[in-house]
Amino acid sequence: MSVALSRCLCRVLSRQPSASRFVLGENHHAVQSPWFAPAMTLKTSAPLRAEPKKKKKVDPKREQAIRDRLRKKLKKLEKVPPELIPIEDFITSSQCLDETRQRSEPKLSFDESEGRALLLKEWSRYKQEQHMAEMQAVELALKAQTEALEELKIESEELYQAALKPDLQLFPFTYEGPTYTPPKTKFEAPEGKYNDTTKVYTQ
Repeated sequence: MSVALSRCLCRVLSRQPSASRFVLGENHHAVQSPWFAPAMTLKTSAPLRAEPKKKKKVDPKREQAIRDRLRKKLKKLEKVPPELIPIEDFITSSQCLDETRQRSEPKLSFDESEGRALLLKEWSRYKQEQHMAEMQAVELALKAQTEALEELKIESEELYQAALKPDLQLFPFTYEGPTYTPPKTKFEAPEGKYNDTTKVYTQ
């Protein structure tokens, strides 16, 4: 079939000059007809005889065995609890757990230890008396204040309402502006160098 086709094409190409002259006539400036192409533009390709690839035969038992293995692996992974990311702030450094770095307590004599104990008791007794005196002074001041407000309410309602208002001048507050030069608006702070030691955990 291919041999006959090539012979037919050769015959058509051999007749091309006469046909082109008939189309062109004596006017050589006319455009050549597209039905008569030159021989260099015609190309033939070799016939391709290919067969589709044969599908491999799949053993159903083998596929089922592979699936069963995958299921077993998934079950094992589900049984293993997930690893939690450790919080480094709650982990004590090994340097702090070193027993050789423990500081030995100074040994005190019996008289020194007894004197410190008595001094601590006396100090606690003094602080307790001071606290009780302060609480008693506050209670007396509040009691005197309530009695004075009651008497003032009897005398004049306007003075009583004025006495209940907070006194803003009791604790005066003064503030001055910044004494240093204001910051530069176009100033770009330099970035310092640092080594990132953050640990990345993958589950």
